[in-house]
Amino acid sequence: MALIVQKYGGTSVGSTDRIRNVAKRVARWKAQGHDIVVVPSAMSGETNRLIALAKEISPQPDPRELDVVASTGEQVTIGLLSMALQEEGLKAKSYTGPQVRVLTDSTFTKARILSIDDERLRRDLQAGYVVVVAGFQGADEAGNITTLGRGGSDTSAVALAAALKADECQIYTDVDGVYTTDPRVEPEARKLNSITFEEMLEMASLGSKVLQIRSVEFAGKYKVKLRVLSSFQDEGEGTLITVEEKNPMEQPIISGIAFNRDEAKVTILGVPDRPGIACQILEAVAEANIDVDIIIQNISHDGTTDFSFTVARVELPKTLRILDTVKGQINAREVLSDNKICKVSAVGVGMRSHPGVASRMFRALAEEGINIQMISTSEIKISVIIDEKYLELAVRVLHKAFGLSESAER
Repeated sequence: MALIVQKYGGTSVGSTDRIRNVAKRVARWKAQGHDIVVVPSAMSGETNRLIALAKEISPQPDPRELDVVASTGEQVTIGLLSMALQEEGLKAKSYTGPQVRVLTDSTFTKARILSIDDERLRRDLQAGYVVVVAGFQGADEAGNITTLGRGGSDTSAVALAAALKADECQIYTDVDGVYTTDPRVEPEARKLNSITFEEMLEMASLGSKVLQIRSVEFAGKYKVKLRVLSSFQDEGEGTLITVEEKNPMEQPIISGIAFNRDEAKVTILGVPDRPGIACQILEAVAEANIDVDIIIQNISHDGTTDFSFTVARVELPKTLRILDTVKGQINAREVLSDNKICKVSAVGVGMRSHPGVASRMFRALAEEGINIQMISTSEIKISVIIDEKYLELAVRVLHKAFGLSESAER
């Protein structure tokens, strides 16, 4: 008998029929003697609908009140799923995040979990209940409802698994595992049997939508055994996300090609080349809670330089407003932007022991006439910024160059 936390995404609970199917799946696990905690998302499209309603009232909704509205989607799902489980003859009980005492900070719309009180959950599990906990939400010390940001139900599930010391955290979604890249872009993409936390963290941060990045961070930090499975298939082992790396002799150089369309580039021209300028620029951006990704500073010429960085595309208007003020403060010449770019990345722990990955990647892109605008590297990834119109071509070319397809595997 094991303690298992199962998370079901919005498409998995997108209708009452699908909620019944989830209940039947949970019932099969329960019949095997396992203790089950279920963390469902809101029904597919519901969070978008709620946010749209809020914006009909206020174009810039108060973040605290927006969380009050957005959190209700999961509350509907947990109630419906608990009813469906009871119809299957199981004892089931639902809880919102605040009821479980999922304590978060007070950063409304993208709060971070600080602690979870697992006493109530353990008591119910011992009494034979299937416990259904709303994902995506918690409460701060003042009792305000908070939400964890897009994909936050993944983080809720992993955090609950860590608090309960669960044997496994299963993430059920509309795909049957983690693939070498998005099969919608590259039909030859191959499902991975396993991937390291380190690689999955890079894949998530670089645009892979299978798991939310904070959930992978949580799982890696607390050594939560994590598995990605399809809620629409009854068979299959999915993809296991693990701490262990394969034997170096067996380790592929690259595990996957990730990409992200949600990118924008900002360039400040004529920046005075003196100590502290980069800090002055980036501090102003950071104070607005905007994440900066790739950064490049050009060689100084005539005492000035050009400074470029990327941000999420949705953050570009806010970033430009901030830099318009900073430009005058630092006496820069001009601020330019480009929201027609994308990021494509090759990820793999095998890079550590295989030289020449960058040259192979750059050659493959060059042969297709794809120009690289920016480059970023780490021990296990190489990312490039390119024109958005080349995204799908670049993904397919790199997938082939590193032998990641099903046919290459055979």
